[in-house]
Amino acid sequence: MKFPVFKELILFENDDLIVVNKPAFLSSLDNREGAEPSLLRLAKHYSPDAQICHRLDKETSGALIVAKNPETYRFISMQFEHREVTKIYHAVINGTHQFDELKVDLPILNLGNKNVAINKQEGKAALTYFQSLTYYKHFTLVECKPVSGRMHQIRIHLASQRAAIAGDDLYGGQPVLLSGIKRGYKLGKDQEELPIMKRFALHAKQITFKTNPETTVTIEAPYPKDFATLLKLLDKFDK
Repeated sequence: MKFPVFKELILFENDDLIVVNKPAFLSSLDNREGAEPSLLRLAKHYSPDAQICHRLDKETSGALIVAKNPETYRFISMQFEHREVTKIYHAVINGTHQFDELKVDLPILNLGNKNVAINKQEGKAALTYFQSLTYYKHFTLVECKPVSGRMHQIRIHLASQRAAIAGDDLYGGQPVLLSGIKRGYKLGKDQEELPIMKRFALHAKQITFKTNPETTVTIEAPYPKDFATLLKLLDKFDK
């Protein structure tokens, strides 16, 4: 992927912290091999004491808080621990689903190696609320509000409702193909059709937290180009 310019990712900044719009395919933290760039590494070039306050999956885009000093990192971390941070994600899911503040309360067990499973006996408590925003013929745009912050929580909770995220092959999501939504769309001879979006359709749209004990902020992360294009094509061909 093209190396992003950190300054161009900034949505909000003060003396203590930064909120960025993380691009898809950029890891939040350094991976073990350390070869690929990470958001943490880019942030440290910009602010030497930078620490990432929470994670987004590599393929997930959107709002992410970066602390500039250890005190702020602790202050933000405590808000996450006490579930005082409100996170709103948008996802495009397979099928038409009418979710009206649907509550999914299913424990998640981390199996290691980036795999998780719903496990009512051994899993850790996980709670997410879902609200349908836009209905298409074959897909739905949903708002997701995770109360807890388990790995792959939104993805596996949606899959548990037979509403996997479009393009999320790990949990049975089918990609969005233009041939599937556009009438009369024909591929050229020997042409292989690629999905409209080359990742699963999940974006961290908004985050609300305290920058200090007296001040609460809400930061919106605009859709990246691939997510905006997907919605535009669904609006045009799948309504």
